[in-house]
Amino acid sequence: MSPDIDLTLPKTPGPHPVRNGFLRLDQRVFEAVAARHWPGADPLLPRLSRGANHGVLWFAAAAGMAVARTPRARRAAARGLASLSLASLTINTLGKRTVRRPRPGLGPVPLARQLKRQPITTSFPSGHAASAAAFATGVALESPGWGAAVAPLAGAVALSRVYTGVHFPSDVLAGAALGAGAAFAVRGMVPTRAQHVAPARPVAPVPALPEGEGLVMVANVASGTSDRVRALCDALPRAEVIECEPGDVPAELEKAAERAVVLGVCGGDGTVNAAAGIALRHGVPLAVLPGGTLNHFAYDLGVEDARGLARALERGEGVLVDVGRFTSGSLSGIFLNTFSLGVYPELVREREHWSSKIGGWPAGVLAAVRVLRADRHPLEAEVQGRRRPLWMLFAGNGTYHRLGLAPGRRVDLADGQLDVRVVHGGRRPALRLLSAALAGPLTRSPAHAAVQVGRLKLAGVAPGTLLAYDGEITETQGDLTLEKLPEALTVYRPLPGGHGAHLADPRK
Repeated sequence: MSPDIDLTLPKTPGPHPVRNGFLRLDQRVFEAVAARHWPGADPLLPRLSRGANHGVLWFAAAAGMAVARTPRARRAAARGLASLSLASLTINTLGKRTVRRPRPGLGPVPLARQLKRQPITTSFPSGHAASAAAFATGVALESPGWGAAVAPLAGAVALSRVYTGVHFPSDVLAGAALGAGAAFAVRGMVPTRAQHVAPARPVAPVPALPEGEGLVMVANVASGTSDRVRALCDALPRAEVIECEPGDVPAELEKAAERAVVLGVCGGDGTVNAAAGIALRHGVPLAVLPGGTLNHFAYDLGVEDARGLARALERGEGVLVDVGRFTSGSLSGIFLNTFSLGVYPELVREREHWSSKIGGWPAGVLAAVRVLRADRHPLEAEVQGRRRPLWMLFAGNGTYHRLGLAPGRRVDLADGQLDVRVVHGGRRPALRLLSAALAGPLTRSPAHAAVQVGRLKLAGVAPGTLLAYDGEITETQGDLTLEKLPEALTVYRPLPGGHGAHLADPRK
């Protein structure tokens, strides 16, 4: 006989007690917010909620931060917008389509609070809360001060979504968590500058200058330094500041070094290079206030603005850094950032020719196209005993690192190394070298070779070959020698924890 067959229908699962309990709690909190009177909130929160549509509020906040004209504020604004973009992309592609939760009923919400145009998308998670949390968290990861300023606004936007009745509290919490996660994801791809601060060593014994007394600062007015110089004068009223045209900078630096306890300079990398050479000759410490377009040395050192430099000067906080030196016949010079031969010096010369006419970035693009399309032969030089055709040779004063998707920078200015990168020749520069030229000489490619050395000799270099150092251009006189001067220059920089020069070198 066949076994008995159970013909009864399966039982329908009953409501899940935990899930139902959570939904009831969510509803009760929503109704409690609707029933509560919030003084001053009726005219404010609905407007904030509308203002945050499509991220308009956060783009305006980022623009306001950029007006501050400080590198940290601009980086914080850019990181906030990048975090917001990632959060919005995630919400719109995954979040809204995964959980199709209906919007809460508007019955408990007073009419004065309700938005005139109700959203038509699903409720979970809150896109506004995600954008607010992403922007605020991204800003705070780069600049805690700006993050603290933005956080109340982000919190008010998130609250407004429950207050106006368009989201349950759990929608807002989930959106905020997703937004904060997006900010941390962006940090994983592009680390913040604080994650890679140059080590504050070897600590140098430098004098403390109360109110800047003993500092003579020479500022290159062509670098647009006025705002930063005024900020420094406000912070250090006893400092002497000399503003001059580019042609007068070397002479003014020489005169300043003869009477200064500390020689100061405000300008771009070329101006800082000139000041460093004079400070080395006169044996005085150097204080660098970034005032140019790129300011590689100051930013890698950890000096971003007048406030940080003033703090280091008043407390007597300084370090020793390496200096690169090149010699070619009777020609000699130093570099704090980079030295290069080949395509890159030609690109710099072309860029400087066009920048005053069409602007910096367009000039860089045009220069790269003109240089890389020109019919030329690679540079010939003998490197480490072998004769090689080279499109470019780059040497950094210290090892450059790629930080996620961010441009390369140094995390140690006293590592004793020349970071030598070579782009091999053999044919005309390809499209990939155009990309490398636009991104800077630090971009890696399959055509590159890299080595870290303390000294490098280049034989067989034709006299008259262009070379670039810290953005300046000159011509070789034949064979070249590059070497490091370890811990040769004393510079001021804020030390972690606010410790002064009495600290011992942690390596000893």
